[in-house]
Amino acid sequence: MNTNKLRLSSAQIIIIGFAGMILIGTVLLMLPLSTADGQGACFTEALFTATSASCVTGLVVRDTAVYWSPFGQTVILLLIQAGGMGVVTMAIATFLVSGRKISLKQRGTMQESISAHHIGGVVRLTGFILKMTIVFEAAGAAVLSLVFCKEMGFIKGILYGIFHSVSAFCNAGFDLMGNKGEFSSLTSYAASPVVNITIVLLIVIGGIGFMTWDDIRTRKFRFGRYKMQSKVILVTTAWLIFLPSVYLFLFEFSSFPMKERVLCSLFQSVTLRTAGFNTADLGALSESGLGIMIILMLIGGSPGSTAGGIKTTTFAVLVSTAVSVFRQREHTHFFGRRIEENVVRSGVTVLTMYLFLFITGGFIISRIEDLPLISCLFETASAVGTVGLTLGITPNLGLISRLILITLMYLGRVGGLTLVFAALSGSKGNTARLPKEKLTIG
Repeated sequence: MNTNKLRLSSAQIIIIGFAGMILIGTVLLMLPLSTADGQGACFTEALFTATSASCVTGLVVRDTAVYWSPFGQTVILLLIQAGGMGVVTMAIATFLVSGRKISLKQRGTMQESISAHHIGGVVRLTGFILKMTIVFEAAGAAVLSLVFCKEMGFIKGILYGIFHSVSAFCNAGFDLMGNKGEFSSLTSYAASPVVNITIVLLIVIGGIGFMTWDDIRTRKFRFGRYKMQSKVILVTTAWLIFLPSVYLFLFEFSSFPMKERVLCSLFQSVTLRTAGFNTADLGALSESGLGIMIILMLIGGSPGSTAGGIKTTTFAVLVSTAVSVFRQREHTHFFGRRIEENVVRSGVTVLTMYLFLFITGGFIISRIEDLPLISCLFETASAVGTVGLTLGITPNLGLISRLILITLMYLGRVGGLTLVFAALSGSKGNTARLPKEKLTIG
């Protein structure tokens, strides 16, 4: 009989942690006091909402403001906060507050959770992450409350400010604006510079990654001294905001008044990469516009952030690799640094996994629900990229389609490589090298 303790890898701990949080959230949302009618949610609706909140997606089958009670909304907010920061980060934070000693194994899990390069300094970095999270969320809540208090009164305005600040910073996309129109998101604030700019800043800050924050804190605004990863993230993020904004401004929102046109173009460009809010009717966009949105949703945010998707670094590596092939260079380069081949292989693997999940899910839902394929692909890209934007079909989907979206949200949040590492934990790779033979590509 084997008496050895079950040893879980860091990847397995992350996966089990998210699953456990979703299960707890599901049970709490099924309680009678979680819904406005006092009846409690059915299992599938509670599971869908708990998964969406824990995986900071934002897709919903029930309007958050109308269907859920204040208790249910609080549960959703706590799931968003824990999911955005990461289960492991929250657990380590508890140890820090209680003064308990953190083991080397826990430090290793924390390193993988926040995508840190080294295990050294992980505990210090966790403290920094918690402090900055509190600062940014509090600042965002204070600014948003200035607008909400004028409309809703002091107490409700403050609560709404806190909820939407946390939801934006964690790139979740949940909102409490259903009283103005079911599933209306932030469309009533399309012309409000304060709400638009505050939400945009919170999304970007939450989406660039904890390691990038640490680099900026350490090296201030001396861009040339940043680590190569921080440079890649910041430059890629800037282009992924600028180019879609220009397209949306020129082709999709040309009929809007100028101020609203600028704000809507910028807002949608930012929120597409995993935030899930919207200030415009997405159903009115052209198919080419929806296609661009799908691509942006799949790219997502940056490693070690509150965002999902294949990540900006993966996208940058793939583009740079293609450029290197066109220029007949042997290696991929960024800012005078060579990228290792295993990073390129990992990038191709992640992209392949996400494309398979999003396309397969879209085809199945389209066939089951008899809906246009582009609409279904939009929903599956939103789910696997943990974005939360919708064309309005999610609330009306059947059980199987909802389970597909639940699975995609979960897989999208824990990450493709995390799943692979968890599944292969403990297995030894085959070091034998097979004979080489040519294969024509292209």
